[in-house]
Amino acid sequence: MANEENARFTLPRGATGFFRPKEGPLPETDLRAFRTALYGAARSAGGRVGEVEEQAYPRTFHTASVIGDTDETIVLCHAYHPWIAFVRECPAWCSPEFLTPPPWAQAFVHAGFVVLDDDQLSTPLSDVDTSVLDDVQWREIRYYGITTLGGVLFNAWD
Repeated sequence: MANEENARFTLPRGATGFFRPKEGPLPETDLRAFRTALYGAARSAGGRVGEVEEQAYPRTFHTASVIGDTDETIVLCHAYHPWIAFVRECPAWCSPEFLTPPPWAQAFVHAGFVVLDDDQLSTPLSDVDTSVLDDVQWREIRYYGITTLGGVLFNAWD
């Protein structure tokens, strides 16, 4: 059943962070809404918010951490679409190893974000509608050896 849902994932314009100026700027995820949801998530987790880092070129995502009594979870928030993912370590430039969303991820859902789970993010690109991608984006995908949805969405390609 998960694969059926994943097969329906359609990449929208801006999913990779690349755009053509003639098409206009990319949409932006509401950073204030992300921060608000982040603090709500930390409260639900019985933890606190650690470092928050806004997206900077060439990354396609903001990062933040939720620190609990025994662990720290990194939250990735896509800069152009309201997608949330979780990792143990922040990726340098390539596909991170995504985690199953923790129970406190619901704080993001309640704030209007889409929480992507590790199964969705590991979906092969062959099972994703990639029709929006142009030759430049495909060249980057091939260059970095990206094979999954998560690698396309949360990247730091130059």
